[in-house]
Amino acid sequence: MIDPNRTNDNTENPAPTGEPVVSKPYIMPDDPEVGSTEALSKELAETRDKMLRTLAEMENLRQRTRREVADAKTYGITGFARDVLDIADNMQRALDAVPAEAKEAADPGLKALIEGVELTERSLLNALEKNGVKKFDPIGEKFDPNFQQAMFEVPDVSVPSGTVVQVMQAGYMIGERILRPALVGVSKGGAKAAPAADFTA
Repeated sequence: MIDPNRTNDNTENPAPTGEPVVSKPYIMPDDPEVGSTEALSKELAETRDKMLRTLAEMENLRQRTRREVADAKTYGITGFARDVLDIADNMQRALDAVPAEAKEAADPGLKALIEGVELTERSLLNALEKNGVKKFDPIGEKFDPNFQQAMFEVPDVSVPSGTVVQVMQAGYMIGERILRPALVGVSKGGAKAAPAADFTA
């Protein structure tokens, strides 16, 4: 039987409605509360830092791209220029093969041929120079292994030791870089640099 005086337990503990009870998240003392001025200032500072970093990266990329384009423009013909140097060398060899006496005593036809080869060589060197390739002849200069390759030594006391006295093959530069070193003969046995003076008493 049901006791009419008995209270209904369901009124004290109502049935769950199906929605979870959400408690307020714990905020660390040093973290600003979401939506506060301090939180917005912190977020603004982080966003500004990211933006400045991105701008710096973009500027670095722009400068690197500009450098690469300039290098490609200057040094893009390196392979082609090396191939053309063989032609310039062969023209120089052809001119060197004719002795000076033979040039003077040559008939008009041979003189015209020699002049034609000289003109062609000059045109070729001018075309190379227009594209940033320059010929250099280090005769009389101090030997520099960055620009010259020593093939032999020449005993010569009339010039300081280490001076280029003979050029077997001219060198070429492309822009600021060496395209091909000059093949040279270097003096040996000449005067040496004076030793540093001894100032001790």
